[in-house]
Amino acid sequence: MPTRGIQAVRGMNDILPDQIYRWEFFEQSVRDWMAAYGYRNIRMPIVEQTDLFVRSIGAVTDIVEKEMYTFVDHLNGESLTLRPEGTASCVRAVLEHNLLYSGPQRLYYSGAMFRHERPQKGRYRQFHQVGAEALGYAGPDIDAELIIMCADLWKRLGVSGVRLEIGTLGSAESRSVHRTRLISYLQRHLGKLDEDASRRLHSNPLRILDSKNAGMREIIEGAPRLLDDLDEDSLLHFEGLQQILREQGIDFEINPRLVRGLDYYNRTVFEWVTDKLGAQGTVCAGGRYDGLIEQVGGKATPACGFALGVERVLALVMDSIIPQAPPDVYVIHKGDAAAGFAWKTVRHLRDHGFQAILHCGEGSFKAQMRKADASGARFAVIIGDDEAQAGEVSIKPLREAAEQVRTGLAEAADLLKRA
Repeated sequence: MPTRGIQAVRGMNDILPDQIYRWEFFEQSVRDWMAAYGYRNIRMPIVEQTDLFVRSIGAVTDIVEKEMYTFVDHLNGESLTLRPEGTASCVRAVLEHNLLYSGPQRLYYSGAMFRHERPQKGRYRQFHQVGAEALGYAGPDIDAELIIMCADLWKRLGVSGVRLEIGTLGSAESRSVHRTRLISYLQRHLGKLDEDASRRLHSNPLRILDSKNAGMREIIEGAPRLLDDLDEDSLLHFEGLQQILREQGIDFEINPRLVRGLDYYNRTVFEWVTDKLGAQGTVCAGGRYDGLIEQVGGKATPACGFALGVERVLALVMDSIIPQAPPDVYVIHKGDAAAGFAWKTVRHLRDHGFQAILHCGEGSFKAQMRKADASGARFAVIIGDDEAQAGEVSIKPLREAAEQVRTGLAEAADLLKRA
């Protein structure tokens, strides 16, 4: 029987060489962007203890209940989980290494996250995020900074059609008041609640407001608004955020049903959304999580952050603004003496900062020239036995009408730089 080929796990995608230049462009843009705002890079493990996510994200959430890749490490019996998001891991690392000892921290991370969801465009089981976390800052100014940073990134990347929605979850006390009112309201509509809503009615009623079930829309629209139950401090914080955004020319909509999918949020929540990606319209989301650091085992510390989906952002970036980086030079050669001199030539060019491809394998000059042209290189450097014996190369422009020039190897780099 023929052997069945092994394919990638469903929802976990290869990023191929023809696609990678988009990722590399984005990653460099992110490094420059984060540096401009004073955010430093931190890198956490992909695997964490399961309890970290149960404790921080919340046991009664879709991520913990349905989506986490959790397994038992048979070497020591520990329950481990592939990280489904980055904030909890970042907070764990900050506490473990006592980074807050020296004061507030502005940090960012990037990498793969994992959730067992139904794969579709913009939603994958292995996906990539860039996240920023500002730890130790209590005021609405840092909330505004994070939002303004995102607006700046859209401008840098040429992304359009993205709008900002903001909301507030208030304090634990105001949520407790609202929870009582919300449960009372939902109990009057028990017959119309779907299975998830019925299950969460008493354990996590706020999550019901985030339901994507179209049949629940009317009930959700009629539910009490958390904005109406805000304590005075939370209201002042939210008004302070709005004032900064208006002063900085950032347009926004207030969404009173914005609750986010993770339990650790309080006060400010926000989402950058688009209509260009179908059902997966949230491009970037975040908010304040003042209680999380204490939940994970540290001292009570204010914090705020966001995460953006790399695949979703890249889907919005126009190809025209992403520069492809073909090689500068393709070195072709034919003959025994030419082969040895070609090695010397390509090393010399790389030492002078050129991206140079050495033709490998057989082929006539004509066939090699086709390879050179297909590579996208600006120049072909041609070496035959006679050039090799003279210590020279022939340089042929491939992207413009210009004469082929023969020159000594020592002068070749300078000539290419001036071209």
